[in-house]
Amino acid sequence: MALDSIVWWHWWVAGLVFLTLEAVLPGAIFLWMGASAAVVGLLALIVPALGWKVEFIIFGVLAIAAVLAWRRWRPAPATTDQPTLNRRGQSYVGRQFTLSEPLVNGIGTLRVDDSQWRISGPGDMPAGAQVRVVAADGATLRVERL
Repeated sequence: MALDSIVWWHWWVAGLVFLTLEAVLPGAIFLWMGASAAVVGLLALIVPALGWKVEFIIFGVLAIAAVLAWRRWRPAPATTDQPTLNRRGQSYVGRQFTLSEPLVNGIGTLRVDDSQWRISGPGDMPAGAQVRVVAADGATLRVERL
């Protein structure tokens, strides 16, 4: 197939390929390239005498403009009233607990709600000591003595 034989439906197939790539590799870049290819296909259908060079220039300009416009005006990430949802350890930061088992060499366990957490803190602490969670590091809660 020579470049002179590019017709409108070739652009629509290219648009579908870009949209398929967007489904596999999300990031919104291929989405706008697919939309640009569809628009060029529509223009080629309406004005068949455009020529492949003009079509490629229109596609390039539309794709770049669409991606830049999307980056400029994309919506901000949604805020939530539950910022620690799915980050359970973070939800315990700032809470106070009583140790049921001693902290030995800065390592121990703490029963929080319905689960057992590994904790780390400064030095040894006896059972019954009051602690506050100051950070969550993966599955380990860092505590300080009150």
